[in-house]
Amino acid sequence: MRASFRLCALAFACAFITACTTTMLNRGTYQADTQYQARNADSRVRFLVMHYTEIDEARSLAVLTGDEVSAHYVVPDAPRIQNGEPVVYQLVPEDKRAWHAGQSFWQGATELNASSIGIENVNLGPIDTPSGRMWQPYPPAQIDALIKLSRDIVERYRIPPTRVVGHSDIAPQRKIDPGPLFPWHALYEAGIGAWPDDADVARHLAGRDAKAPADVRALQEKLKRYGYDVATDGVLDEKTRRVFSAFQMHFRPFDYAGNADAESDAIAAALLDKYFP
Repeated sequence: MRASFRLCALAFACAFITACTTTMLNRGTYQADTQYQARNADSRVRFLVMHYTEIDEARSLAVLTGDEVSAHYVVPDAPRIQNGEPVVYQLVPEDKRAWHAGQSFWQGATELNASSIGIENVNLGPIDTPSGRMWQPYPPAQIDALIKLSRDIVERYRIPPTRVVGHSDIAPQRKIDPGPLFPWHALYEAGIGAWPDDADVARHLAGRDAKAPADVRALQEKLKRYGYDVATDGVLDEKTRRVFSAFQMHFRPFDYAGNADAESDAIAAALLDKYFP
């Protein structure tokens, strides 16, 4: 009986020591005890930001592992396959800040480097030719890899649809990536990001010609409510045009001239109905 008691006591002591040891982190000059964990905490990740690199894969990796800019992930235009799945590059741990967004704004947040994950897609972007500006498409294999990566991120961090954005959305005065050929609708169909319902767009269009002029101030106010950094003064100046163009590249990529037209106004209204009722 006494031997059994001693064995139980020894087992308890070992378990106690093991539990204490596993909660202790040795940081060289001090020990950190992690046995008490606060409930009032959350992730730094609130946004997912899409980019294109404008250069090929090798140069993209060289630049993004250099001293000036970085991103959490790079999705090749032709991902290699390993064990039946596409391979993407992770350059920065998700819990660390990458330098991909620069001066930025979305839904009241500024400097999104601190609160976002950045994905760079290998894509040459706009190419000026004698016949006009051309855009490089995103190949199906790249889109498949991007969807798998993005879905994993938005599910793990519970990123709302309206917080999956392009660089041009959060910095429209400086940036135009990921461009009008970026597969926003394909991502939406895979459960990633926002998209308006066609029926709601038609309802708000209310029989108007899609190209008919719309009230500039009203469209500014809708886009500001959705998340954009835009004035609400009713003036269609170059800054406002760039915001309108960024919105159109995202949600109406066949026409992103930056005009205030009825279709853009209807799309914005449908998005607000769906995501900010």
